[in-house]
Amino acid sequence: MIRDYFKVLTINLTSGQSTIVEVDGRNEVAGGSGLAALLFNKFGHFAKPWDDPEQPLIFAIGPLTGYFPLMSKTVCAFKSPYHNQYAESHAGGRSALTLRFADLDAVVITGKAEKPVCILLGSRHIEIKEAHYLWGMDVFATGKYIRHMFRGAGHRSILRIGPAGEQGSPMACINADTYRHFGRLGGGAVMGVKNLKGIAIQGDATFLLPENKDYPKIFEEVHKQLTDTDMMSKYHDLGTPNNVIPLNKLRALPVRNLQQTSDPNIAGISGEKFAEVALLRNNACAGCPVGCIHIGFVRERFSEENRYLYRQVAYDHEPIFATGSMLGVLDCFRVLDIMDVVERMGLDVISAGVALSWATEAVEKGIISEKETIIPLKFGYAEGYKEAMQHLALGTNEFYQILSKGTLVAAERYNGKDFACVLGQEMSGYATGEAFFISQALGFRHSHLDSAGYSYDQKTDEKNAAKAADFLVEDERGRVFLTSMLACLFARGVYNEELLGRCLNSVGYPDLAGSISDVSRHIQKLRWKTRFATGYDPKSVSIPKRFTEIVNWKGAIDVEYLHNLKDEYSRRIIELGTDDNKKTEEKT
Repeated sequence: MIRDYFKVLTINLTSGQSTIVEVDGRNEVAGGSGLAALLFNKFGHFAKPWDDPEQPLIFAIGPLTGYFPLMSKTVCAFKSPYHNQYAESHAGGRSALTLRFADLDAVVITGKAEKPVCILLGSRHIEIKEAHYLWGMDVFATGKYIRHMFRGAGHRSILRIGPAGEQGSPMACINADTYRHFGRLGGGAVMGVKNLKGIAIQGDATFLLPENKDYPKIFEEVHKQLTDTDMMSKYHDLGTPNNVIPLNKLRALPVRNLQQTSDPNIAGISGEKFAEVALLRNNACAGCPVGCIHIGFVRERFSEENRYLYRQVAYDHEPIFATGSMLGVLDCFRVLDIMDVVERMGLDVISAGVALSWATEAVEKGIISEKETIIPLKFGYAEGYKEAMQHLALGTNEFYQILSKGTLVAAERYNGKDFACVLGQEMSGYATGEAFFISQALGFRHSHLDSAGYSYDQKTDEKNAAKAADFLVEDERGRVFLTSMLACLFARGVYNEELLGRCLNSVGYPDLAGSISDVSRHIQKLRWKTRFATGYDPKSVSIPKRFTEIVNWKGAIDVEYLHNLKDEYSRRIIELGTDDNKKTEEKT
């Protein structure tokens, strides 16, 4: 499977035809994020809308997938219903390893099926099967049916959407193997408009491990760092919910639609509390020895004789922030109850929770009423939020249809832009300050993982816009190479450039190993050029007033520094994304 080209499966749902194509560029884009951008430039249509049937849905893995621990992610790329621009979403689970065992570097899906379908693909076969009876089913029921529809064992991954994706909601995610998600910017809606309910990937081939002396030594070295040191123990122990208490102490935890940055009763949804009373077990993505996925439980009474149905729900810091602190729900079991509904509906939990926190404050301010929300929305009222999540996924009325398009869309329609907690998309769970706000607002994926802006805020009091922009650009560059390898970003402290070079050498990619710095720069520019070609303008991104009003451990936000950093980072992004853009425009 070591090859200097990419083996790509293309599937056209309109015609039902599929083919294997060989795409050059291994030493230029590596794989993952770089490959996804390359494939969108080859198969995508910059000027057509996101829901045009010919727009591709792309899944891509990296050159080290299957060979080393924590090379466990898959990149999903598409034109986003959220902003009609090129986008990426990343997920763990089993999809990366199953694609490796299916002997594929990527899958590109175009067209639209006449009726709802599911796809089964492997190394030697593909099947497109009508599945109209699955339309309307929630994510968990859909997964059960697909497992019966496509029998198999071993390396198998199941991707599917819920009702939110069927409705074409920009907040719809793609569920990956129950506990992981392609979660942001609306990948679920892209599947929905293609009438694609689910994808089963069967890893039915084998691949040989390198037989040189270096590979097993390097593998053992990496595995030892991940398991025999304290470097990754925090992810296995409490996981990312460990962030809740420290952020609350720093007054950097968004609370009640960011009206506050801490809450004295936050212990009820801390990582420690979840571990004490709600944790059932840990889980791991395929090929990961760490086990950072923490799974809790909810129970539902179905009989007066004290009979209960138990369901398992994965939790992390971001879902806890979005359905807990942002909504004023401070009991871990009530948070899991809300998450359970979000999971079944197939919604992105961050966008859904933040959108409802805005709606709750809008009710408090009299901008909207129960006429729009159907049920009362009050901070702390978990039962109301459970029902509201269903309305948001189903688009029950005009209000929820508008809200599902994004908080800013609803704020423009009903007023309330000043307190919309949107940084490119609904904010992530950090109120650390100016660097984070700008990095998410303008970043490529509008994600807290684009760069460590939240960390930069905590490490320096210096208010130098040029220096902060340098950090954001360079940190993104390093992360881009990791996401082209498809490494879990939790492992970024292990997989430095030197070690990545040795890993690549050991499996047979010496040219790539010797040019990591140049390749990472090329991938970074390619991604930005692709997004600019689909209409991105960082100068048009605004920072809502709410972000200028907060107070954290440093004091009040420095508005002048915030705007200076926005201008400087915008300039850097434009330099990355418009260089030689004429060629891209000519292709369009």
